[in-house]
Amino acid sequence: MAEAAVQKNSLFGTGSFYKNTLSIAIPIMLQSLIQSLVSLVDNFMVSGLGDISMSGVNVAGQVLFVFFVYLNAICMAGGIFMTQYFGAKDPEGMKHAFRFKLLMGFVAFIPFVLVCLVFPRQVLSMMLIGNTDASLILDQGVSYIRIAFFMGLPMTISMCIASSLRDMGKVKIPLVVTIVATLTNTLFNWLLIYGNLGFPRLEVRGAAIATVIARTLELLIFIVIYIKLRPDFAVSVSGAFRIKGKIFFGMLRKGALVLFCEMVWVFSETVTTAIYNGRGGADVVSGMASSFTIANLFFVAFGGIYSATGVVLGKTLGMGELEKARKEKTWLLSGSAVFGFMMTLFGFVTVLLIPVVFGRLSDGAQHICRNMVILMSFFMPVWVYMNAQMAVARSGGDTAMGAIADALITIFVMLPLIFILGFFTEIGPVAMYMGIKLLDIVKVIAFHIWLKKERWLKNLAKKEEIVE
Repeated sequence: MAEAAVQKNSLFGTGSFYKNTLSIAIPIMLQSLIQSLVSLVDNFMVSGLGDISMSGVNVAGQVLFVFFVYLNAICMAGGIFMTQYFGAKDPEGMKHAFRFKLLMGFVAFIPFVLVCLVFPRQVLSMMLIGNTDASLILDQGVSYIRIAFFMGLPMTISMCIASSLRDMGKVKIPLVVTIVATLTNTLFNWLLIYGNLGFPRLEVRGAAIATVIARTLELLIFIVIYIKLRPDFAVSVSGAFRIKGKIFFGMLRKGALVLFCEMVWVFSETVTTAIYNGRGGADVVSGMASSFTIANLFFVAFGGIYSATGVVLGKTLGMGELEKARKEKTWLLSGSAVFGFMMTLFGFVTVLLIPVVFGRLSDGAQHICRNMVILMSFFMPVWVYMNAQMAVARSGGDTAMGAIADALITIFVMLPLIFILGFFTEIGPVAMYMGIKLLDIVKVIAFHIWLKKERWLKNLAKKEEIVE
């Protein structure tokens, strides 16, 4: 009777449905939370070197973040097909999806080398136009990014394997690997930044070396797991890039829109960060950067909700149960709305960490950090719901929603707005951030209208759907 009642009232699903969804989401959120906590510890250690050093690491980190977003977008694009092939019990299709991730992941290495090793100062300087401490910050940033470059290859392979395991619902394995790698990162940060236990005091360079060591260990563990488990998507070394052209370009066509959407987003974030950074000195850079380090503790909701929605719906669609997928979509969106409000409360609590973690930063930096964390907490219901909406669309291959309803609003409305606020007003970085993020409410409405067309309600595991 209870099950029948839920079927009739389709706004929320059964307890067992949400239990299954959370069993996927929670390990992913725990993995992100552990990474965020370690990042918090890293920033705590680097902040002890002062505003200049922390600003340099975070400016370099913003550029490295572009590479990370690219890899994540490729894994999301391949994951659209991986989850549906998994639902359809098609190992060969899963192998093609994995090869797609690997091949497209390696495509980014030429620009990555140019940015990190050939033109690091020129690229990083674009993040500090108008900043009064730009020269000193650049010295620290270049020192960091030249070493952090060596994490690129290990991170690429690790993300392809980890994301594919999550696409199959195997979320605990990446969680355990993350725990080991992040603890390693923390240990070597403590040893190398300040020179503890007889290790050399390397400061910013020590933080970069610690990251490279952790990423390398992470890759080695994933390789061992890959060889031992031989998951359905596993391919031999010689066959790693042996993908059928017709299937590859079918995936690329849909994946290109995901990549376009994500890169437009990260470009807009990079531009807005550069404009924020020009609003003062190192206190602004470190204050804004530290606020996002704190916010990452509740931003973990995004990856968990996105992945769980994609896995649940992707599997259902791959099995060809379209009517069931339609109901699950409503249940997932309703649940994400409730979860978003819960994360707002959690966000308010994290404000208490600011004087503890960043007490050695200047008063101005701490003030900016505090205001930003409070502001971002208020936006959590909107952002969590947006992530769920995007995951629903992409689970059925509707990548056009992000490219049109999201990216075009960003390009033609948000970017002009940030330039107007940046160059024609004197408002501070926090008020500027609030002004542009109000546009996300418009995006939620646009996504709602788009999803009603049900272009996402499609079984991509059928070969004709991929190459159509």
